[in-house]
Amino acid sequence: MGRNSKSGWIALGRRSKMNSIEHGGKQMSQTKVSRVIDAPIVSVFKVIADCSQYAIAVPHILETEILSDTKSGVGTRFRETRDMNGRQATTEIEISELEENRLIRFMSDSGGTTWDSLYTFSEEQGQTSMTLVMEARPYKLLARLFNPLIKGMVQKALESDMDAVKQYCEQDHRAPDSE
Repeated sequence: MGRNSKSGWIALGRRSKMNSIEHGGKQMSQTKVSRVIDAPIVSVFKVIADCSQYAIAVPHILETEILSDTKSGVGTRFRETRDMNGRQATTEIEISELEENRLIRFMSDSGGTTWDSLYTFSEEQGQTSMTLVMEARPYKLLARLFNPLIKGMVQKALESDMDAVKQYCEQDHRAPDSE
């Protein structure tokens, strides 16, 4: 098929689309952040799994509001408002998967993108290893164009959140010992 023929363009378009779907291609981006926290896994997991505790740990979260009848665990839906460079951004989030002290998955849909955030936890010698893998799956054209431009900003925001959780858990864990 020639590039100038109408059928040639269609065939090229289909092939391109199939590669993108089959291999994740440019349609999904993944960001990974890990921290080792000097606190027990139970304490760290509780901060991530409880949106009100998470809001205390992460200073740029201004407000959280539970939207579901379920107050914790799978099915819990909440609205989070945070300060993002002087602007307020509000997102509805749902806990879609949870295995106590092992993993928790949050799903949200914002700006033409499905955001899938999976936290995993492991413990060794009283320290907790926490890893966040966030996948951004844009489904609107503007998001497909815009998301690659904000990937660095997303990375920095996730690192900031993880650092805040680390600091909060380590301070909280030490507080009872000093009393």
